[in-house]
Amino acid sequence: MTKSGDGGAGVRLKRLKFRSWHRGFKEADLILGHFADSRMETLSEEDLAAYERLLEEPDQDIYDWVLGRRDPPPEHDTEVLVMLRDFRHFAETLWKR
Repeated sequence: MTKSGDGGAGVRLKRLKFRSWHRGFKEADLILGHFADSRMETLSEEDLAAYERLLEEPDQDIYDWVLGRRDPPPEHDTEVLVMLRDFRHFAETLWKR
């Protein structure tokens, strides 16, 4: 687990949260931003690295992979994407209330 008070790790988490909320594509901002706020500090180092790589991809691709509209390439077919898909379904139930 990574904690935000770990100096460089804290900066990394803040940077990832900022990038998650400021994608430029509102729907992706909502999914990725809420995911980052609620799950980022519990991710393993491996999952954080996978999330960082995922954020390098175009917004529309990430959005389509999370929604299951298209299959992700093998390098992004990770546990993090599974977590994002599960989170999206959970968050949708809360947003509909």
